[in-house]
Amino acid sequence: MFDLIQSFADWLIYSVLGITANSHLAATLNFFFYETIKIFVLLFIIIFLMGIINSYFPVDRLRNFLSQHKLYGLEHLLASIFGAITPFCSCSSVPLFIGFVQGGIPLGVTFSFLITSPLVNEVALALFLGMFGWKITLIYATTGILLGTFGGWILGKLNLQQYLTEWVQQIWINASRDAELFKEEKRTFLQRLPEISYEVNNIIKGIALYVIIGIAIGAGMHGFVPENFFEQYLSGGQWWTVPLAVLLAVPMYANAAGIIPVIQVLVVKGVPIGTAIAFMMGTVGLSLPEATLLKKVMTIRLIAVFFGTVTLFIIISGFLYNLIL
Repeated sequence: MFDLIQSFADWLIYSVLGITANSHLAATLNFFFYETIKIFVLLFIIIFLMGIINSYFPVDRLRNFLSQHKLYGLEHLLASIFGAITPFCSCSSVPLFIGFVQGGIPLGVTFSFLITSPLVNEVALALFLGMFGWKITLIYATTGILLGTFGGWILGKLNLQQYLTEWVQQIWINASRDAELFKEEKRTFLQRLPEISYEVNNIIKGIALYVIIGIAIGAGMHGFVPENFFEQYLSGGQWWTVPLAVLLAVPMYANAAGIIPVIQVLVVKGVPIGTAIAFMMGTVGLSLPEATLLKKVMTIRLIAVFFGTVTLFIIISGFLYNLIL
């Protein structure tokens, strides 16, 4: 499906608009149209599926089960592993995150998914294996999953639900109300479909502007920020290069498959591998477009706590990589 979207974006930019390939403008517009269509398709599919699930399994039932049964962190590990097997970048992971929130899954568990999903996927692991060997690939995959597991667990312990936006609170109320209505009236699927579609439409309309703004920011960075721009700042072995790499990575929005070849070049040119991997993690796991998308779901305070926690974990990981690799 994504290949069809990419083909459409290529046709639109290069054939219809006639923009020269390999230019900054072409890269920006191609990225914008591809990511916009892809994320809206994901939003529709995921939210529609979650709406169906919610109509048969009430939000409160799932929420109560996860809160009343001690799984000793296993739910965070499972969410992190699920994030690792989904081939999404940070912005593409947001629709699934919204779907989890819509389904009443605890916030800490959804954070475990959101942290790991852009960091680890089969494409990234294949590239890592080919460029750095099995040892570094295994360490990276394990670190990414553990980062999501413990990061989500810590964020869950902070009881941050109060910092979700009123929009999310209303989604929960609507989902619970619709589920009870369906249960009482024992409606068939076709009878439930209009209410499900109406709720899907409302959610997508509510977040559409944030999606477009976020992708536009990412597209501009993707097209106009040179990949080798930060190379001169990261080649030293000083302790501060790891946190600097993470902070400088945020504007370099890209997915794992796109940034790993850049990481290989950085390592060849003398950047310590831990610093280079921390830079990659910051690029794919923390981005301004992702923060813009999350603004519809979270308050500024919650976004700051989430980004701050992930940043700290990535910096620690970078130091560990430099010590053991």
